[in-house]
Amino acid sequence: MGIIKTMKKKKICIFTGTRAEYGLLRPLMEEIKKDKDLKLQIVASGMHLSPEFGLTYQEIEKDGFKIDEKVEMLLSSDTPLGISKSIGLGVIGFTDALQRLKPDITVVLGDRFEALAFVVASYTLKIPVAHIYGGEETVGALDNGYRHAITKLSYLHFTSTEKYRKRVIQIGEHPDRVFNVGALGIENIRRLKLLSKEEVERRLGKSLKKHNLLITFHPETTSSNSIKHFKNLLKALDNLKDTLLIFTKSNADAEGKKINKLIDEYVSQNQDKAVVFTNMGQLFYLSTMKYVDAVVGNSSSGIIEAPSFKVATINIGSRQEGREKAKSVIDTSPDYKSIKKALKLALSKEFKLFLKDVRNPYEGQNTSEKIKETLKNFDLSIPVKKFYDMECKNG
Repeated sequence: MGIIKTMKKKKICIFTGTRAEYGLLRPLMEEIKKDKDLKLQIVASGMHLSPEFGLTYQEIEKDGFKIDEKVEMLLSSDTPLGISKSIGLGVIGFTDALQRLKPDITVVLGDRFEALAFVVASYTLKIPVAHIYGGEETVGALDNGYRHAITKLSYLHFTSTEKYRKRVIQIGEHPDRVFNVGALGIENIRRLKLLSKEEVERRLGKSLKKHNLLITFHPETTSSNSIKHFKNLLKALDNLKDTLLIFTKSNADAEGKKINKLIDEYVSQNQDKAVVFTNMGQLFYLSTMKYVDAVVGNSSSGIIEAPSFKVATINIGSRQEGREKAKSVIDTSPDYKSIKKALKLALSKEFKLFLKDVRNPYEGQNTSEKIKETLKNFDLSIPVKKFYDMECKNG
């Protein structure tokens, strides 16, 4: 009687540390979960485990996913010293978690310090890393350096535009391991059944007004002026009439807590026109985006997702400087007069007409399926990298 050999499932370990990142990764996680030849593993950390940020790991579990490891790493301090120490704690915790899980490959998205700690642990344990959203640039955030460091420690790369694919190759990654697949956030817009206007209003606890703004402002971690810039934004918003202001809270970067305190104070003093959410969740957030006039602040969602809704974006300051942008994005300096001028433009009838013909450079097709198939079929037996020198190859 012959021996029946069973194929070992390839173990793919997804890391998630923030609510926004999970929302983007969810369709990929679903693709992996339903593939009989793959085993999905999930490591949750960072803001997911923090009561201050809404314990959003519960959202992952409600969506039907099993979290294999929860790794605490965030200190209560949001100073640069606290962030640096959190990275160290993360490396220790992720090393233990990965030693238990023994994945064939790990997957991270983006550019945050939590992801960097996870990648350092993966790389040191000789586990190949797949990186989503490499090659991008955000001049006004330390995340810019984290992202490029993650790229150099990663083996496979999935970029959101062809420009970013070329940039990853430019910094020495072999073209055979770099794939332009489009943005996962755009796929979410297509795949999710978005909420009706009535349901959005019910969840907001407010009726939409003549104008509506979705506002997310994160610290510019390469600058010490984030609080001043945010106060300029609040001052500019005060001038608006018949406008609902929908705030989502800042992330765990340095000075994030100070910004969140200012949001809470502003909303408590302006309950007739302002609401705030620690975590809206991907479905509620994207559904709300559909019904607003503009996304305001410096979140990447204003750059990547908002153009697909033909919604204006007011991008304040330098945090997102360097990203490829649709023509619906209004870049503005963080001073009061410039923000006020940008708001007036975004809410004008002329700009609303202009938005109808906007093209989103991050549009892709079947993004999560393409990533899953590459993870499934790519040979990971020799994850040793050599620097790809473009001059030598072209010469």
